[in-house]
Amino acid sequence: MSQRDNLSVIRQIWSELYPGAAGNSLLETLIQEVATAARLNQHGAQPEGWYKDAVVYSLYVDFFNETFEGLIKKLPELRDLGITCLWLLPILDSPMRDAGFDIRDYRNIRAELLGLPESTSAEEKQKAFRDFLEEAHKNGLRVIFDIAMNHTSEEHPWFVEARKGPGNPYRDYYIWTQDTTLYQEARIIFKGLCPSNWQQDGEWHFFHRFFEFQPDLNYRNPQVLLEIIRILLFWLNQGLDGFRADAIPYIWKDAGTDCENRPGAHNIIKIFRAVLDHVRPNTLLLAEACQPPVEVVKYFGEGDECHAGYHFPLMPMIFKSLAIQDAAPVLDVLHPSVTPAILPDNQWFMFLRLHDELTLEMVTPEDREIIHGHYCKKPEWDFRVGEGISARLAELLDRDPAKIGLAYSIMFTLPGTPIVYYGDEFAKLNNEDFYESFRKETGKDDTRYYVRGPLDWNRIAGELADPGSLTSAVNAILRNQIAVRAKHKAFSRGSNTWIEAGITGSIADEKPVLAYERVFGNEHVLVINNLSGKEVEINSLNGTGFSGTDLLTNRKIQRPVSLKPFEYLWLSAD
Repeated sequence: MSQRDNLSVIRQIWSELYPGAAGNSLLETLIQEVATAARLNQHGAQPEGWYKDAVVYSLYVDFFNETFEGLIKKLPELRDLGITCLWLLPILDSPMRDAGFDIRDYRNIRAELLGLPESTSAEEKQKAFRDFLEEAHKNGLRVIFDIAMNHTSEEHPWFVEARKGPGNPYRDYYIWTQDTTLYQEARIIFKGLCPSNWQQDGEWHFFHRFFEFQPDLNYRNPQVLLEIIRILLFWLNQGLDGFRADAIPYIWKDAGTDCENRPGAHNIIKIFRAVLDHVRPNTLLLAEACQPPVEVVKYFGEGDECHAGYHFPLMPMIFKSLAIQDAAPVLDVLHPSVTPAILPDNQWFMFLRLHDELTLEMVTPEDREIIHGHYCKKPEWDFRVGEGISARLAELLDRDPAKIGLAYSIMFTLPGTPIVYYGDEFAKLNNEDFYESFRKETGKDDTRYYVRGPLDWNRIAGELADPGSLTSAVNAILRNQIAVRAKHKAFSRGSNTWIEAGITGSIADEKPVLAYERVFGNEHVLVINNLSGKEVEINSLNGTGFSGTDLLTNRKIQRPVSLKPFEYLWLSAD
């Protein structure tokens, strides 16, 4: 899309959202600021589709290695692991009541993450962050981070002003009412943690979809959209490579609806995308939309909204398949009737674990019962009254390297961009002490804090030196899988065809094998995953013979092949 077209898109959609003189005045301001940002931006366009070939590493700077300086020291190790993109979990100034998703200042990085005193000027902090970006780029790592677009902290200056009264010019940056029946169809996201979406403040109430200290922004006020775009422009100028658009399904509210996935939200995302395309093409806009795939794909638009989005329902279905030792849940969730086809430029982002719980929000009650019953091995792991499980990957999979390797085999080879959550490459376990300290400090029983907390690098080094440790075993598995994946674009860009495995023996009538072929150009890779705790003998694939070389071990494979419990093969045809 040409730059002129991008500005035309902005004009057209803005005029639809905000007809009238006030909107027109702000539109001209926006067009001028976007054009100026494009003229002054010195970072240049990024390679088209770079996010398709990425392996993403998600981390909290302070929990990973205390400060950005500590992170810089570990950049070569992350590069050697095979990571190509860092996703920085919230780094902006915040009271930290929701892990930094409650933003107090969108242009200010928390001073402690930079190892600087609170009195440090904003420009000094920005210079330190630019230095980090430069080092990351030198190591071949792109960097994206979270922008919470739906809400702010109650300590944000806009809200501090807004709560002074109805006459304050910032009042309309948020949603206020004295009639709390408004938006009553909107579900409570933090079930069990918040009793309502309305929080009383004097004689008024303000609207929030998350915690009561995170008031929702009012995008019906065009000034709010202009301010958020200015924030995007600011970070583009610093050299950031992409944005994780947090909680975008909720940013537009319509009375009488559930206030999710509204047309207004899509129009706002189209404006964001046009701004990014105009100023620095191929800057990643990643949709954080915990919705069914049929809704998430709508945030790709016609190639004019987000470049990529998380496939939230796939994660629990991987865990269900592992629990019942049957491929059907994964096959079903990736069936076109559930996961529609996407345009070539778009991409799913895949994960086994993120910074939150193993969410069961997008599964049926029957599936929730199966998954929660199998994996919530301690009562304290429960989150949102059965709608999630707060546990690290190694805990969920019984601290078993074979099961962990199998889960990663599935994630690294199915279509999509994989995400590794910090510490999972070392089989990090739940941190009970960290959770308990957070609970006492905040008074919130947020069990997601079991899956956070700092890495102990001295302990990790000792365990990596011991080939018999869980840490060493899992780290070796991941390094090998990521290295092999990087050599074959069939995994990041190839087509996917399901393969039916012919099984002999006592489990011939079961479906414990998840098999598929990834094809890109002349590359053909056949992936076979044994989901069973039993040995499986496979004598045919789609009714025919097979042979090849296992890319992970360089072992020659011919029919029939016996797979050990939880074993997997990545076969390249000889």
